[in-house]
Amino acid sequence: MPVHMSQGSQGERGRGVGLGLALVSAVAFGGSGVAAKPLIQAGLDPLHVVWLRATGAALVMLPLAVRHRGLVRSRPALLAGFGLLGVAGVQACYFAALSRIPVGVALLIEYLAPALVLGWVRFVQRRPVTRAAAVGVVLAVGGLACVVEVWSGLSFDVLGLLLALGAACCQVGYFVLADQGSEAGDRAPDPLGVIAYGLLVGAALLTVVARPWTLDWSVLGGSAAMNGTSVPAVALLAWVVLIATVLAYVTGVLSVRRLSPQVAGVVACLEAVIATVLAWVLLGEHLSMPQLIGGAVVLLGAFTAQSSAPAKTSAEPVAAGDGTGRELSSRSASA
Repeated sequence: MPVHMSQGSQGERGRGVGLGLALVSAVAFGGSGVAAKPLIQAGLDPLHVVWLRATGAALVMLPLAVRHRGLVRSRPALLAGFGLLGVAGVQACYFAALSRIPVGVALLIEYLAPALVLGWVRFVQRRPVTRAAAVGVVLAVGGLACVVEVWSGLSFDVLGLLLALGAACCQVGYFVLADQGSEAGDRAPDPLGVIAYGLLVGAALLTVVARPWTLDWSVLGGSAAMNGTSVPAVALLAWVVLIATVLAYVTGVLSVRRLSPQVAGVVACLEAVIATVLAWVLLGEHLSMPQLIGGAVVLLGAFTAQSSAPAKTSAEPVAAGDGTGRELSSRSASA
């Protein structure tokens, strides 16, 4: 009996650490748009900001890429898919979208991806899903709709909305690719190695698309306006690279090792709430009562997903975000 109590205590601690890491990841990712938007408004092209983000993070993660160089031979398709969709596609579409529409609306549309994956698994693959995971995703998406007041979305820039939808589609494409590339019995690749190589592949692809040789480097030597406050542009870039990319990805991956993929995925939906709060504090975008209520609904959705327990049947139910691959959390493909 004492042994079981000890194991249970360790499990609770591990779950607590996992939730803490997931929240750190959500906060880190949530700050990317708030830091990137002033850089874009200061004169940097959105694609140049994405290239700086991916390239800077790839250089920081380079030692991990060297350590896991065997992945190049064993999982080339997974690395290419992560780099193309999870890094280059999602980030380019998201940053281009937030240059035209509010940060919160862009995130809401991007975070339709877990729900789209759930629908794809249920209605296209015809595989069962856990009821709690489905309810949790529905509540989270509904809450996010209130947080960003999506009923005002039709008044926003149409191209911006389409770019945000492109970010969601890139997430879905990566989820499907990773799921199809994971064969039963295969040893799961180290997710930190996948992230490192994904950033390298994404940076290489973005180099061709963004053409960084046309980048106005003088902008980084100046300052950017954040709600009337002058902030060094290089400090904002450092936040985007070190906090909103490296720290966010690493804590997201470590959290999924202690939580189920659906829990990490739905907790990651708090990113939109956090981003909206940061935009309120740092950019002067005030929250309304519907937005506050929406934030509470998102928390309820996260709690509902956390309480889910997949049924042990021959057709194993799939939880929201479970199409990311065995060891990769749905958050690993987010901007």
